Amino acid sequence: MKCRILQNRPQHVNSLRVSSTERATMDSDDDMEEVVEGPLDEDDQPHGFCTVTFSSSDRFEGHFTHGEKNGKGKFFFFDGSTLEGFYVDDALQGQGVYSYEDGGVLRGTYMDGDLNGPAQEFDSEGRLMFEGQYKDNSRYGECWIYYPDRGSVFGQVNEDGEMTGKAVAYVYPDGQTALYGSFVEGELIEARLAALVSMETTRPHFDVSSDSPVYSYDKSTSTCIATHTLLPDPYESKRVFVADSLISGAGEGLFAKMDVEANVVMAFYNGVRITHSEVDTRDWSLNGNTISLDEDTVIDVPQPFHQMDRYCASLGHKANHSFTPNCKYDPFVHPRFGPIKCVRTLQAVQRDEELTVAYGYDHEPSGKSGPEAPDWYKQELQAFQQRQATNSHALNEALFQPPPTH
Repeated sequence: MKCRILQNRPQHVNSLRVSSTERATMDSDDDMEEVVEGPLDEDDQPHGFCTVTFSSSDRFEGHFTHGEKNGKGKFFFFDGSTLEGFYVDDALQGQGVYSYEDGGVLRGTYMDGDLNGPAQEFDSEGRLMFEGQYKDNSRYGECWIYYPDRGSVFGQVNEDGEMTGKAVAYVYPDGQTALYGSFVEGELIEARLAALVSMETTRPHFDVSSDSPVYSYDKSTSTCIATHTLLPDPYESKRVFVADSLISGAGEGLFAKMDVEANVVMAFYNGVRITHSEVDTRDWSLNGNTISLDEDTVIDVPQPFHQMDRYCASLGHKANHSFTPNCKYDPFVHPRFGPIKCVRTLQAVQRDEELTVAYGYDHEPSGKSGPEAPDWYKQELQAFQQRQATNSHALNEALFQPPPTH
Protein backbone atom coordinates (compact mmCIF):
# COMPACT_ATOMS: atom_id res chain seq x y z
CA MET A 1 0.00 0.00 0.00
CA LYS A 2 1.02 3.67 -0.30
CA CYS A 3 1.62 6.03 2.60
CA ARG A 4 3.96 8.91 3.42
CA ILE A 5 7.11 8.54 5.48
CA LEU A 6 10.45 10.31 5.96
CA GLN A 7 13.03 8.73 3.69
CA ASN A 8 16.17 9.43 5.75
CA ARG A 9 19.05 9.41 3.23
CA PRO A 10 22.69 9.63 4.35
CA GLN A 11 24.13 13.14 4.60
CA HIS A 12 27.69 11.88 4.55
CA VAL A 13 27.18 10.55 1.02
CA ASN A 14 27.28 14.13 -0.23
CA SER A 15 30.62 14.85 1.41
CA LEU A 16 32.42 11.74 0.22
CA ARG A 17 32.26 11.69 -3.58
CA VAL A 18 31.50 14.27 -6.21
CA SER A 19 29.21 11.85 -8.03
CA SER A 20 26.90 11.88 -5.03
CA THR A 21 26.45 15.63 -4.63
CA GLU A 22 23.06 15.77 -6.30
CA ARG A 23 21.50 13.08 -4.17
CA ALA A 24 19.05 13.83 -1.37
CA THR A 25 20.23 13.59 2.21
CA MET A 26 19.21 11.01 4.71
CA ASP A 27 17.64 13.63 6.97
CA SER A 28 15.78 15.37 4.18
CA ASP A 29 12.82 17.43 5.34
CA ASP A 30 10.87 16.48 2.23
CA ASP A 31 8.38 13.68 2.71
CA MET A 32 8.52 11.12 -0.07
CA GLU A 33 5.90 8.72 -1.32
CA GLU A 34 6.66 5.09 -0.87
CA VAL A 35 5.33 1.59 -1.38
CA VAL A 36 5.52 -0.77 1.59
CA GLU A 37 5.73 -4.54 1.26
CA GLY A 38 5.29 -6.26 4.59
CA PRO A 39 3.23 -6.18 7.79
CA LEU A 40 1.60 -2.96 9.01
CA ASP A 41 0.39 -1.89 12.44
CA GLU A 42 -3.09 -0.56 13.30
CA ASP A 43 -2.05 2.87 11.96
CA ASP A 44 -0.95 1.37 8.64
CA GLN A 45 2.72 1.95 9.48
CA PRO A 46 5.47 -0.62 8.68
CA HIS A 47 5.86 -3.02 11.60
CA GLY A 48 8.19 -6.01 11.35
CA PHE A 49 10.40 -6.87 8.41
CA CYS A 50 9.40 -4.71 5.43
CA THR A 51 10.64 -3.56 2.05
CA VAL A 52 9.97 0.13 1.42
CA THR A 53 10.41 1.51 -2.11
CA PHE A 54 10.54 5.30 -2.40
CA SER A 55 9.46 7.47 -5.32
CA SER A 56 13.15 8.30 -5.86
CA SER A 57 13.66 4.58 -6.72
CA ASP A 58 15.64 4.08 -3.51
CA ARG A 59 14.69 1.05 -1.42
CA PHE A 60 15.03 0.07 2.22
CA GLU A 61 14.85 -3.46 3.56
CA GLY A 62 14.81 -4.03 7.29
CA HIS A 63 12.95 -4.16 10.56
CA PHE A 64 10.41 -1.52 11.60
CA THR A 65 8.62 -0.76 14.86
CA HIS A 66 5.46 1.28 14.30
CA GLY A 67 6.88 3.09 11.26
CA GLU A 68 10.43 3.59 12.58
CA LYS A 69 13.47 1.63 11.50
CA ASN A 70 14.66 -0.54 14.38
CA GLY A 71 17.17 -3.36 14.00
CA LYS A 72 19.17 -4.48 11.01
CA GLY A 73 18.43 -2.67 7.77
CA LYS A 74 19.86 -1.79 4.40
CA PHE A 75 19.29 1.04 1.92
CA PHE A 76 19.58 0.29 -1.81
CA PHE A 77 20.05 3.63 -3.61
CA PHE A 78 19.09 4.35 -7.21
CA ASP A 79 22.72 4.66 -8.37
CA GLY A 80 23.69 1.18 -7.13
CA SER A 81 25.21 2.20 -3.80
CA THR A 82 24.01 0.74 -0.49
CA LEU A 83 24.09 1.55 3.23
CA GLU A 84 23.58 -1.08 5.91
CA GLY A 85 23.77 -1.23 9.65
CA PHE A 86 21.73 -1.29 12.84
CA TYR A 87 18.96 1.24 13.35
CA VAL A 88 17.61 2.54 16.66
CA ASP A 89 14.56 4.84 16.71
CA ASP A 90 14.79 5.41 12.95
CA ALA A 91 18.50 6.40 12.95
CA LEU A 92 21.61 4.41 12.07
CA GLN A 93 23.70 3.72 15.18
CA GLY A 94 27.11 2.10 15.64
CA GLN A 95 28.96 0.41 12.80
CA GLY A 96 27.64 0.98 9.29
CA VAL A 97 28.87 0.00 5.85
CA TYR A 98 28.36 2.25 2.83
CA SER A 99 29.14 0.51 -0.49
CA TYR A 100 29.76 2.79 -3.46
CA GLU A 101 28.42 2.11 -6.91
CA ASP A 102 31.97 1.38 -8.15
CA GLY A 103 32.60 -1.28 -5.50
CA GLY A 104 34.41 0.89 -2.98
CA VAL A 105 33.42 0.60 0.68
CA LEU A 106 33.30 2.95 3.68
CA ARG A 107 33.13 1.34 7.11
CA GLY A 108 32.25 3.94 9.69
CA THR A 109 30.77 4.71 13.08
CA TYR A 110 27.34 6.35 13.15
CA MET A 111 25.57 8.37 15.83
CA ASP A 112 21.96 9.32 15.16
CA GLY A 113 22.43 8.66 11.46
CA ASP A 114 25.58 10.78 11.06
CA LEU A 115 29.18 9.65 10.64
CA ASN A 116 30.90 10.35 13.96
CA GLY A 117 33.97 8.37 14.97
CA PRO A 118 36.53 6.03 13.41
CA ALA A 119 36.18 5.16 9.73
CA GLN A 120 38.02 3.32 6.98
CA GLU A 121 37.51 3.57 3.23
CA PHE A 122 38.52 0.95 0.66
CA ASP A 123 38.62 1.08 -3.13
CA SER A 124 36.94 -1.42 -5.44
CA GLU A 125 39.93 -3.77 -5.17
CA GLY A 126 39.83 -3.82 -1.39
CA ARG A 127 42.84 -1.54 -0.86
CA LEU A 128 42.73 0.80 2.13
CA MET A 129 42.35 4.40 0.89
CA PHE A 130 41.43 6.32 4.06
CA GLU A 131 41.77 5.77 7.78
CA GLY A 132 40.82 8.29 10.41
CA GLN A 133 37.92 10.03 12.10
CA TYR A 134 34.67 11.64 11.00
CA LYS A 135 32.72 14.34 12.81
CA ASP A 136 29.26 15.35 11.62
CA ASN A 137 29.83 13.56 8.28
CA SER A 138 33.18 15.27 7.54
CA ARG A 139 36.71 14.00 7.96
CA TYR A 140 38.12 15.24 11.25
CA GLY A 141 41.40 15.29 13.16
CA GLU A 142 44.41 13.20 12.19
CA CYS A 143 43.87 11.03 9.12
CA TRP A 144 45.73 8.80 6.69
CA ILE A 145 45.05 9.00 2.95
CA TYR A 146 46.48 6.13 0.89
CA TYR A 147 47.15 6.04 -2.85
CA PRO A 148 46.78 2.86 -4.95
CA ASP A 149 50.57 2.88 -5.44
CA ARG A 150 50.84 2.63 -1.59
CA GLY A 151 52.23 6.09 -1.03
CA SER A 152 50.28 7.92 1.68
CA VAL A 153 49.65 11.30 3.30
CA PHE A 154 49.23 11.84 7.05
CA GLY A 155 48.13 14.95 8.88
CA GLN A 156 45.34 16.80 10.63
CA VAL A 157 42.60 17.87 8.25
CA ASN A 158 41.18 21.39 8.39
CA GLU A 159 37.60 22.39 9.19
CA ASP A 160 36.58 21.47 5.63
CA GLY A 161 38.02 17.97 5.98
CA GLU A 162 40.93 18.76 3.64
CA MET A 163 44.53 17.70 4.17
CA THR A 164 45.82 21.26 4.52
CA GLY A 165 48.39 22.41 7.08
CA LYS A 166 52.02 22.96 8.02
CA ALA A 167 52.55 19.62 9.77
CA VAL A 168 51.56 17.16 7.04
CA ALA A 169 53.71 14.32 5.71
CA TYR A 170 53.84 12.35 2.48
CA VAL A 171 55.14 8.84 3.18
CA TYR A 172 56.71 6.84 0.34
CA PRO A 173 55.66 3.20 -0.26
CA ASP A 174 58.44 1.87 2.01
CA GLY A 175 56.54 3.28 4.99
CA GLN A 176 59.69 5.06 6.25
CA THR A 177 60.92 7.74 3.84
CA ALA A 178 58.82 10.89 4.14
CA LEU A 179 58.51 14.54 3.13
CA TYR A 180 57.29 16.63 6.09
CA GLY A 181 56.00 20.19 5.85
CA SER A 182 53.26 22.30 4.27
CA PHE A 183 50.50 20.82 2.12
CA VAL A 184 47.29 22.25 0.64
CA GLU A 185 44.47 19.76 -0.09
CA GLY A 186 47.03 16.96 -0.01
CA GLU A 187 49.37 18.69 -2.48
CA LEU A 188 52.97 19.36 -1.48
CA ILE A 189 53.86 23.04 -1.03
CA GLU A 190 57.17 22.92 0.84
CA ALA A 191 58.66 20.04 2.80
CA ARG A 192 61.90 18.52 4.04
CA LEU A 193 63.14 14.95 4.13
CA ALA A 194 62.01 13.02 7.19
CA ALA A 195 61.86 9.48 8.49
CA LEU A 196 58.86 7.80 10.06
CA VAL A 197 60.57 6.43 13.14
CA SER A 198 57.69 5.15 15.27
CA MET A 199 53.95 4.52 15.33
CA GLU A 200 52.00 5.16 18.51
CA THR A 201 48.77 3.31 17.69
CA THR A 202 47.97 4.95 14.33
CA ARG A 203 49.79 8.22 15.11
CA PRO A 204 53.25 8.38 13.50
CA HIS A 205 56.32 10.26 14.72
CA PHE A 206 58.58 11.88 12.10
CA ASP A 207 62.27 12.72 12.48
CA VAL A 208 62.94 15.67 10.15
CA SER A 209 66.44 15.94 8.66
CA SER A 210 68.03 19.25 9.66
CA ASP A 211 70.19 19.48 6.54
CA SER A 212 67.50 18.40 4.07
CA PRO A 213 66.94 20.35 0.87
CA VAL A 214 63.49 21.85 0.40
CA TYR A 215 61.12 19.86 -1.84
CA SER A 216 58.11 21.48 -3.50
CA TYR A 217 55.42 20.52 -6.00
CA ASP A 218 57.11 20.59 -9.40
CA LYS A 219 54.80 19.07 -11.99
CA SER A 220 56.28 19.25 -15.48
CA THR A 221 54.81 21.02 -18.49
CA SER A 222 55.30 20.55 -22.23
CA THR A 223 58.44 22.71 -22.07
CA CYS A 224 59.77 22.40 -18.49
CA ILE A 225 60.86 19.02 -17.15
CA ALA A 226 61.50 20.32 -13.61
CA THR A 227 62.51 23.45 -11.75
CA HIS A 228 65.24 21.65 -9.81
CA THR A 229 66.62 19.22 -12.38
CA LEU A 230 69.57 18.09 -10.26
CA LEU A 231 67.68 17.47 -7.01
CA PRO A 232 67.43 13.67 -6.66
CA ASP A 233 64.41 11.89 -5.22
CA PRO A 234 65.30 10.66 -1.71
CA TYR A 235 63.38 7.38 -1.99
CA GLU A 236 64.79 6.56 -5.42
CA SER A 237 68.34 7.42 -4.31
CA LYS A 238 68.20 4.64 -1.69
CA ARG A 239 67.22 1.99 -4.21
CA VAL A 240 68.86 2.51 -7.60
CA PHE A 241 71.97 3.80 -9.33
CA VAL A 242 72.94 4.41 -12.95
CA ALA A 243 75.91 2.66 -14.58
CA ASP A 244 76.91 1.20 -17.94
CA SER A 245 74.32 -1.35 -18.99
CA LEU A 246 75.17 -5.03 -19.23
CA ILE A 247 73.11 -5.09 -22.44
CA SER A 248 75.25 -4.66 -25.54
CA GLY A 249 74.82 -1.28 -27.18
CA ALA A 250 72.29 -0.05 -24.63
CA GLY A 251 74.41 2.70 -23.08
CA GLU A 252 73.55 3.42 -19.47
CA GLY A 253 71.27 1.24 -17.39
CA LEU A 254 69.47 1.23 -14.05
CA PHE A 255 70.70 -1.03 -11.23
CA ALA A 256 69.43 -2.04 -7.78
CA LYS A 257 71.28 -0.75 -4.71
CA MET A 258 69.78 -3.42 -2.45
CA ASP A 259 68.05 -6.78 -2.44
CA VAL A 260 64.30 -6.32 -2.82
CA GLU A 261 61.23 -8.51 -3.12
CA ALA A 262 58.64 -8.50 -5.88
CA ASN A 263 56.17 -5.60 -6.16
CA VAL A 264 58.56 -2.91 -4.86
CA VAL A 265 58.69 0.58 -6.38
CA MET A 266 62.30 1.24 -7.39
CA ALA A 267 62.39 4.38 -9.53
CA PHE A 268 60.24 7.16 -10.99
CA TYR A 269 59.69 8.17 -14.62
CA ASN A 270 59.16 11.93 -14.82
CA GLY A 271 59.55 14.06 -17.94
CA VAL A 272 57.96 16.78 -20.03
CA ARG A 273 54.30 16.16 -20.89
CA ILE A 274 53.50 16.05 -24.60
CA THR A 275 50.70 14.65 -26.75
CA HIS A 276 50.56 11.32 -28.56
CA SER A 277 50.13 13.11 -31.88
CA GLU A 278 53.35 15.04 -31.31
CA VAL A 279 55.20 11.80 -30.65
CA ASP A 280 53.66 10.06 -33.68
CA THR A 281 54.47 12.84 -36.14
CA ARG A 282 58.09 13.52 -35.22
CA ASP A 283 61.20 11.56 -36.16
CA TRP A 284 61.68 8.28 -34.27
CA SER A 285 65.15 9.37 -33.17
CA LEU A 286 63.47 11.86 -30.82
CA ASN A 287 61.39 9.20 -29.07
CA GLY A 288 64.08 7.29 -27.24
CA ASN A 289 62.81 8.23 -23.78
CA THR A 290 59.04 8.43 -24.21
CA ILE A 291 56.39 6.55 -22.25
CA SER A 292 52.62 6.77 -22.43
CA LEU A 293 51.07 8.12 -19.23
CA ASP A 294 47.43 7.92 -20.35
CA GLU A 295 45.32 8.30 -23.49
CA ASP A 296 46.15 12.01 -23.67
CA THR A 297 49.69 12.39 -22.38
CA VAL A 298 53.16 11.05 -23.12
CA ILE A 299 56.07 11.58 -20.72
CA ASP A 300 59.35 12.37 -22.48
CA VAL A 301 62.92 12.90 -21.28
CA PRO A 302 64.35 14.83 -24.25
CA GLN A 303 67.93 15.76 -24.94
CA PRO A 304 69.96 17.01 -23.17
CA PHE A 305 68.12 15.77 -20.06
CA HIS A 306 69.04 12.15 -20.75
CA GLN A 307 72.50 13.14 -19.43
CA MET A 308 72.94 12.70 -15.68
CA ASP A 309 74.75 16.03 -15.32
CA ARG A 310 71.70 17.80 -16.77
CA TYR A 311 68.87 15.86 -15.13
CA CYS A 312 68.82 13.37 -12.24
CA ALA A 313 65.60 14.30 -10.42
CA SER A 314 64.16 10.94 -11.51
CA LEU A 315 65.87 7.92 -13.05
CA GLY A 316 63.14 5.61 -14.35
CA HIS A 317 63.97 6.47 -17.97
CA LYS A 318 67.34 4.74 -17.53
CA ALA A 319 65.78 1.25 -17.32
CA ASN A 320 66.48 -0.67 -20.53
CA HIS A 321 64.22 -3.04 -22.44
CA SER A 322 64.17 -6.80 -22.02
CA PHE A 323 61.87 -9.51 -23.38
CA THR A 324 62.28 -11.19 -19.97
CA PRO A 325 62.02 -8.13 -17.68
CA ASN A 326 62.32 -8.12 -13.91
CA CYS A 327 60.30 -4.89 -13.61
CA LYS A 328 57.26 -3.16 -15.08
CA TYR A 329 55.92 0.36 -15.47
CA ASP A 330 53.07 1.34 -13.14
CA PRO A 331 51.11 4.54 -12.51
CA PHE A 332 52.32 6.59 -9.55
CA VAL A 333 51.12 9.77 -7.83
CA HIS A 334 54.38 11.46 -6.87
CA PRO A 335 54.42 14.19 -4.19
CA ARG A 336 56.75 16.34 -6.27
CA PHE A 337 56.04 15.41 -9.89
CA GLY A 338 52.33 14.60 -9.76
CA PRO A 339 50.89 11.73 -11.86
CA ILE A 340 53.77 9.86 -13.52
CA LYS A 341 54.96 6.28 -14.01
CA CYS A 342 57.21 4.26 -11.73
CA VAL A 343 59.42 1.20 -12.18
CA ARG A 344 58.14 -1.67 -10.00
CA THR A 345 59.75 -5.09 -9.55
CA LEU A 346 57.98 -8.13 -10.98
CA GLN A 347 60.15 -10.54 -9.00
CA ALA A 348 62.82 -10.55 -6.32
CA VAL A 349 65.88 -8.58 -7.43
CA GLN A 350 69.39 -8.78 -6.00
CA ARG A 351 71.77 -5.94 -5.23
CA ASP A 352 73.67 -4.72 -8.33
CA GLU A 353 71.22 -6.51 -10.65
CA GLU A 354 70.19 -4.48 -13.70
CA LEU A 355 66.53 -3.45 -13.77
CA THR A 356 64.74 -4.03 -17.07
CA VAL A 357 61.23 -3.47 -18.38
CA ALA A 358 59.26 -4.48 -21.47
CA TYR A 359 58.83 -1.38 -23.64
CA GLY A 360 55.53 -2.63 -25.06
CA TYR A 361 56.05 -1.90 -28.75
CA ASP A 362 53.85 -3.56 -31.36
CA HIS A 363 55.63 -6.50 -32.96
CA GLU A 364 53.75 -6.07 -36.23
CA PRO A 365 53.55 -2.83 -38.24
CA SER A 366 49.76 -3.09 -38.38
CA GLY A 367 49.38 -3.60 -34.62
CA LYS A 368 47.51 -1.01 -32.64
CA SER A 369 48.01 -2.10 -29.05
CA GLY A 370 51.14 0.02 -28.66
CA PRO A 371 53.52 2.25 -30.63
CA GLU A 372 55.14 0.72 -33.67
CA ALA A 373 58.50 -0.81 -32.84
CA PRO A 374 61.75 0.91 -33.92
CA ASP A 375 64.31 -1.02 -35.92
CA TRP A 376 66.57 -1.83 -32.96
CA TYR A 377 63.60 -3.42 -31.15
CA LYS A 378 62.68 -5.55 -34.18
CA GLN A 379 66.26 -6.77 -34.42
CA GLU A 380 66.36 -7.62 -30.72
CA LEU A 381 63.00 -9.40 -31.03
CA GLN A 382 64.25 -11.49 -33.93
CA ALA A 383 67.39 -12.46 -32.00
CA PHE A 384 65.30 -13.31 -28.92
CA GLN A 385 62.91 -15.48 -30.94
CA GLN A 386 65.84 -17.30 -32.52
CA ARG A 387 67.33 -18.01 -29.09
CA GLN A 388 63.96 -19.26 -27.88
CA ALA A 389 63.63 -21.54 -30.88
CA THR A 390 67.16 -22.88 -30.41
CA ASN A 391 66.59 -23.54 -26.71
CA SER A 392 63.24 -25.21 -27.41
CA HIS A 393 64.81 -27.45 -30.06
CA ALA A 394 67.62 -28.45 -27.71
CA LEU A 395 65.14 -29.22 -24.94
CA ASN A 396 63.01 -31.37 -27.23
CA GLU A 397 66.05 -33.32 -28.36
CA ALA A 398 67.04 -33.96 -24.75
CA LEU A 399 63.52 -35.05 -23.77
CA PHE A 400 62.91 -37.35 -26.72
CA GLN A 401 66.39 -38.82 -27.17
CA PRO A 402 66.03 -42.64 -27.51
CA PRO A 403 67.48 -44.71 -24.67
CA PRO A 404 70.96 -46.18 -25.28
CA THR A 405 71.08 -49.75 -26.59
CA HIS A 406 73.08 -52.40 -24.74
